[in-house]
Amino acid sequence: MDYPNHITNHEKGKHLSYEDYVIIELRLKDGWKPNAIAKKELHCAANTVRNIIKKGMTPLYNGKVFRIKAKTAWKAYQENRSHSCRTYEALEKRPFLQYVERHFQEDQWSLDACVGRALEEGRFDRSEILRTKTLYNYVDLGLLNIKNIDLPQKLSRNTKIHKDKENKRVLGRSIEERPKEVDTREEFGHWETDLVIGQKSGKDEVLLTLLERKTRDFSIIRLPDKSADSVFDAFQKMQSELGDYFSKVFRTITTDNGSEFARLAELETGTSTKVYFTHPYTSCEKGSIENHNGLIRRFIPKGKRIADYGEDDILAVELWANSLPRKILGYKTPDEAFEAEMDKIYAA
Repeated sequence: MDYPNHITNHEKGKHLSYEDYVIIELRLKDGWKPNAIAKKELHCAANTVRNIIKKGMTPLYNGKVFRIKAKTAWKAYQENRSHSCRTYEALEKRPFLQYVERHFQEDQWSLDACVGRALEEGRFDRSEILRTKTLYNYVDLGLLNIKNIDLPQKLSRNTKIHKDKENKRVLGRSIEERPKEVDTREEFGHWETDLVIGQKSGKDEVLLTLLERKTRDFSIIRLPDKSADSVFDAFQKMQSELGDYFSKVFRTITTDNGSEFARLAELETGTSTKVYFTHPYTSCEKGSIENHNGLIRRFIPKGKRIADYGEDDILAVELWANSLPRKILGYKTPDEAFEAEMDKIYAA
């Protein structure tokens, strides 16, 4: 039996209506197959019709016979829909959210660091916390006292076009000669170093930054200028303080070809420390130190005179960076990981 006066206008991607469920029941009584109903009547997937038929099977005659009933299928659909809405646990897990807000605002921890550190220290049971992705969703929804503009890494970035430049000097051993085990970060003692410039007037102080690749320990040393002599003097001072341990703490040092590092290769004299230089204009080859320099810029923006900041200010930035729990370290801090490695060296 056909229904020439019936016109269905089902829109692709939308849920079927109760009237569509009735059409399925009627067409099955007329002997239609699910594929025909889906293609000719409802213009939907055949599996959709089959699922509705399955949900709508109703026992008749004391369970001896099963037939499709539109009301039964529709009731099952409404029951499922009542449980499909998104739920939020902002009230139930408010203590954890307050913990996140406090450490984010006071200690500048990342949201992931808050989650990992809470589990690492056992402050909350796993059932009492939210996943990192959920926290970012809560920020988007305004359920946390944190805004997207407060998340430095969420700000837009512009990808720069790489241009090859010629005639750039190479100050020493190329990074291509660096041992492969440095890349794995499994061995302690491999460092990256760079300079952070304040005001580009040539009359401002600079910051020498160093990062140990395994522990992510970050050191900041104030220098009077960006000359090669000032940089080399800073490393000589560290060599004097560490004595015979210098080559164990500094197995390798990787830096760029800036003129301020022109004398750095001299550290190899009398030690087993090796100094490697990245390819010209390829700062990504020492990406760890570049990322940590970005942490400094949260406190000392580009163009600001470094000389205007006190020694306590620089030390506070260093302490903060080294007290950030890191996912890569099992949510331990770089300071904790570095101290553990130094204890091994002194105990050997």
